[in-house]
Amino acid sequence: MTRRSVLMGGVVMAMGMASLSPASAQDATSRIVIGTTADVVNFNPLVGNSRSDTWVTNLMYPRLMQMTDKGSKDPYVATAWGYSEDGLTAWMDIRGDMTWNDGTPFTADDIVFTVTAVTTEKIGVTAGLIPSFVSAKAVSPTRVEFTLSRPDGTFLTNIGFWMPIVPKHAFPEIGQVAAFANDKDWVSAGPFALTEVNAGQNYLLTAVDNYPLVEAGKASVDEVEFRVFPDVNAQALALRAGDLDLIANSLPAPIARTLQGQPGITIAQAPSLGWSHVLYNMTDAELSKLEVRQALSHAVDYEAIRAIAMQGLANSTNSSAISPVLSYWADPEAKEYSFDPELSRQILTDAGYSDANGDGFFDGLEFSLLYEQSAADIANWAQIMKDGATKAGIKINLTGLERNTYLARGREKDFDIYAGNWAVMEEPAAYLGLAYRTGGFINYASISDPDLEKLIDEAQAATTPEAVKVPVQAAAKLIQDKVYDNVLYYQTFQFAYNSDKWDGFVVQPSDLLSLVNPLSLASVKPKN
Repeated sequence: MTRRSVLMGGVVMAMGMASLSPASAQDATSRIVIGTTADVVNFNPLVGNSRSDTWVTNLMYPRLMQMTDKGSKDPYVATAWGYSEDGLTAWMDIRGDMTWNDGTPFTADDIVFTVTAVTTEKIGVTAGLIPSFVSAKAVSPTRVEFTLSRPDGTFLTNIGFWMPIVPKHAFPEIGQVAAFANDKDWVSAGPFALTEVNAGQNYLLTAVDNYPLVEAGKASVDEVEFRVFPDVNAQALALRAGDLDLIANSLPAPIARTLQGQPGITIAQAPSLGWSHVLYNMTDAELSKLEVRQALSHAVDYEAIRAIAMQGLANSTNSSAISPVLSYWADPEAKEYSFDPELSRQILTDAGYSDANGDGFFDGLEFSLLYEQSAADIANWAQIMKDGATKAGIKINLTGLERNTYLARGREKDFDIYAGNWAVMEEPAAYLGLAYRTGGFINYASISDPDLEKLIDEAQAATTPEAVKVPVQAAAKLIQDKVYDNVLYYQTFQFAYNSDKWDGFVVQPSDLLSLVNPLSLASVKPKN
């Protein structure tokens, strides 16, 4: 789960266009050139945290399941999975026809090695998602069994989507995996093998001969080149000039408009699997009061935020922590908080608040709103939020910070109101625990509610989707009723590519998958 990163943020490395020296796209008739704004920071897929890290290593190290356009998980390397009747054992069957690019068979031992390293060394978000894991055993080359400390219906899909599998024979012993740079002599099992790295310039990957996860057994394109640009504007210019085939980064609306309708350029869209929101610090004496949070929830002009700040590229979640894009899980009865500053004033007056000095603001209700100043969309809607709060008699001071300081303040829970977004929230029973359980990995708001805890426990202990759905929806309703998280919208991402040259992309949700996911790049074909 990333925070604009939860977990996978971007790292930008600037470079001058004149310094580009990658092999030209014209050198190979089937090389697709993809623009990114950041170098790869870490080639270890279990540790890598930037978008470029993910895009490149996703093509090298397979995950066990793949994401559908509704956010559910389909078979991929894993062909079947399930739980024992008591929920204390999980099992997974995998394909038997995959090999690493050095010819070594891809087996259940690789999965055992990877999950054991992740949990032993507490590597990345996956470790936080599978606290029920006890041990794993390869009972055959194509079957793994897991022992769990308690029933956990999220375990298999969490490792299926979040955990790339690394080769046991090419990685160091458990205890050293997290520190392994993996920066040369790559042994991988994705559709492409990394063959050339020029930091600050480009990364070249070559199609492997045995990739049974696509129909032809091999990617249709011979080579994938990730080329580093200083920013999205430079990528847009390169796309228009024909020097670039696809922009991996999601496009700000103004740039997308400049590309829309250009000959040979197509704009594709993908829904987010996360959401944008504001969190209220529950350790604050005033924000811990439900009436204050309710007043704040009715002081937000949600439609203006989506129409003006997001220029229409956002949709309501109905104030629910389950986005409608997760259609199986979303509650059709959920209704968005109304924008009604007068109602906010009435709630506060009824709660005993007053404006003794007549300055237009209720006494004692002044908060700072923390946001990342380089995130233009959030900076825009933070001002809309401030304006709405003013109408409700609540004073909000905007505090825009550079990214690293902003992220640190969030982790340290050093804020009144926190504006931000989650990039990927696809498994409600799992992410509700991360974000809202007492002591949860990303429970920045310090929420602690025994009733909510009980519902999350019930959802995570269930081992069928039907049994999970009821407590998940009840938990989301409680979060909404108590205004623990004010969810504003989920975003529609835009991506541009050269449709005169390429066809066959497979679009998956979120800006981390989009058109750059392994299935898509293994399926894309050059047009004749």
